[in-house]
Amino acid sequence: MAWIFLLVAGLAEIGWPLGLKLSQTTDHKIAWISFAVVSMSFSGLFLWLAQKSIPMGTAYAVWTGIGAVGAFIVGILLFKDPATTIRILSVTLIVIGLVGLKLSHS
Repeated sequence: MAWIFLLVAGLAEIGWPLGLKLSQTTDHKIAWISFAVVSMSFSGLFLWLAQKSIPMGTAYAVWTGIGAVGAFIVGILLFKDPATTIRILSVTLIVIGLVGLKLSHS
């Protein structure tokens, strides 16, 4: 269950940079900032739950990795961030590291 909590925490981690970006690009600043704050809260709660049985360093690295990779993908899909070969290769290395952390914990 801890890994599910960690996945939820990582997905919620994507919500706060998304909320902050949308607060800058729409007329709904307060709504999107509120969304970001709620995302931060859920992300922290589920990270806390995951750390009850996953080592802190592993949980933190996976949590931030999911958030970073997710924000990278959202940036490309929604905001036309550059999808250059080097950026995609770099994010692929993050994903490989996350998989390695998961496999080393099994």
